[in-house]
Amino acid sequence: MDEINKPLNGSDTAEVKRSLRLFSKEFLIATLAFICLMAFFTLVKVILIDENKVFDQEIYALIEPHTNDTTSRIMVIASWIGGTQFMLPANMLLICYFLFVRKNRWQSIKFGVIALSSVCMMHLLKLLFNRPRPLIPLLEPAHGLSFPSGHAMTSITFFGLFIYLTSSYVKNVFLRVFLIVLLLSFILTIGYSRVYLRVHYPSDVLAGYCMGTVWLIFCLWTLKKFERKERT
Repeated sequence: MDEINKPLNGSDTAEVKRSLRLFSKEFLIATLAFICLMAFFTLVKVILIDENKVFDQEIYALIEPHTNDTTSRIMVIASWIGGTQFMLPANMLLICYFLFVRKNRWQSIKFGVIALSSVCMMHLLKLLFNRPRPLIPLLEPAHGLSFPSGHAMTSITFFGLFIYLTSSYVKNVFLRVFLIVLLLSFILTIGYSRVYLRVHYPSDVLAGYCMGTVWLIFCLWTLKKFERKERT
């Protein structure tokens, strides 16, 4: 009884606060994953099963008045950044950087696993839902299937991993917020470019964001569990 009523010392209080912060953070992340997963299945139900085209048509109608040559050139660049020609070498460079420069094999494995698994998951989902591309591309048609957007999904897993690392390791609050906003801007611009260029439906991009977020959270959670197991 005396042990129960014994007041907490400074170190115990700090440990309790740290545990509460960790629990709150993990709860918020789990809630985000759940919301994204439910949103993805809602899109599948409304867009693919019920064949409701209102959402996609309304977004296209909002974008159409803002199309011009300058914006189109910017969107082509943004779309290229989210594509294989940029993402593949960028991921390879990051893996090599952590492996040979930082001598951190675990981080290089983490980048490789998340990048490769997200691409595999994206292709599996495309084959599963088998949605054709829009028939009215603004400039050039894109090949392959449409749902979910691979650009949206891989940009979430690629830049989202940087957001995770930034929030974990950048101590300066102003710099941390600036970098997170910058990375989010890249993600949103890449997704918008696919809709603007009419090579994806808006629902494709939204679904890619949702599943990319879920997959990134799942990968980070799984890798962290594996890392803790290796340490014990």
